[in-house]
Amino acid sequence: MKFTFDHIAQQVPDIAEAVAWYQATIPGTTVLYQDTSWAFIEANGAKLAFVLKDQHPGHLAWKVSESDLELLAARHDRPIALHRDKTRSFYLEAPGGQWIEIICTDGTMWDDKSEVLNSKE
Repeated sequence: MKFTFDHIAQQVPDIAEAVAWYQATIPGTTVLYQDTSWAFIEANGAKLAFVLKDQHPGHLAWKVSESDLELLAARHDRPIALHRDKTRSFYLEAPGGQWIEIICTDGTMWDDKSEVLNSKE
């Protein structure tokens, strides 16, 4: 079973403000995706998601294969959610209250990030 660290998600009150701040503060920040409810950036090799409080918890995300996602969800008795970008995942609460996301990007626009994605929905 292979786990690859994927991203950190931070809850913010204003998606556009968070993106603009990182672009102005961290040289090399690239917007991979942005709309009014979430954004995904890469800042010098680190991927960050900005999410709204009522939609996703702040979390650390690990990417796994489709088969490992199914196995782990069953092991932890967690339902797998299908997200609007076609990724599939589930969340677990780790000790100390930190949430982690186990995510599969197979067959999605994030499967092989060979180009910058900045589409608007």
